Amino acid sequence: MEKISVVIITKNEERNLEDCLRSVSFADEIIVVDAGSTDNTIKIAKKFTKKVFTRKWDNFANQKNFGIDRARNDWVLSLDADERVSFALRAELKSLRLAGEGYAFPIRNFFLGKWLKYGGQYPDYHLRLFKRRKGRFMFNVRQVHEGVYLKGGAVEKRLANCLEHYSYQSLYGYLRKFNNYTYLDAKGRKENGLEPSVYGLFFRPAHRFFKWYFLKLGALDGLHGLIFHTLSAFYYFTCELKLLELYGFKAKAFKWRT
Repeated sequence: MEKISVVIITKNEERNLEDCLRSVSFADEIIVVDAGSTDNTIKIAKKFTKKVFTRKWDNFANQKNFGIDRARNDWVLSLDADERVSFALRAELKSLRLAGEGYAFPIRNFFLGKWLKYGGQYPDYHLRLFKRRKGRFMFNVRQVHEGVYLKGGAVEKRLANCLEHYSYQSLYGYLRKFNNYTYLDAKGRKENGLEPSVYGLFFRPAHRFFKWYFLKLGALDGLHGLIFHTLSAFYYFTCELKLLELYGFKAKAFKWRT
């Protein structure tokens, strides 16, 4: 197996980080970029690697690119602290002869005690393993859900086995991230001159729910599917409402569609 550098960004991730780091113990190098944790995150990270950096938070993309710039190997695997490399994926990586510019993994999402299987939740492919000199995280206008872009438009390959995502293990944890992410979404859009809209406040959330819960069969995940897709639709509504708040709830800033 070619040498791989793992890059993980953190802030107050003592609950998740150790399991994440154990899942990448096969890596040749582990880099942790912390945004000023006040819990035991840094202490846990230093049990697994000496390459622990502290960087003042500005956005997700810059945090991750900071870590990539400090990697010494040609290949970089980017993870969040609430993700795990599954045993099957670990075996696949160990047997893989890396080629090309990047690889996308299917993401398996754990929501309130259950793995979601429908409604676009699995397989949910993301580019995470890439050539260090080819891949960069690009700043998203919404400041969340940043993605990797390969220089030169190189086509990624897909792996068979999944990353496990434990982001939403409790409703409290979900709503805490919900509040933070919706604020970042609204803030980023306002900074880029985007305005709130009637469509975004009412029709986009309804369309999101109908598409993913009914057309993409999210209903087959039972009660968990209903809760997840209801909250996801409410996420869109809340983002638009917070954007409207940033404009001072002024009617003149409230367009039909943006």
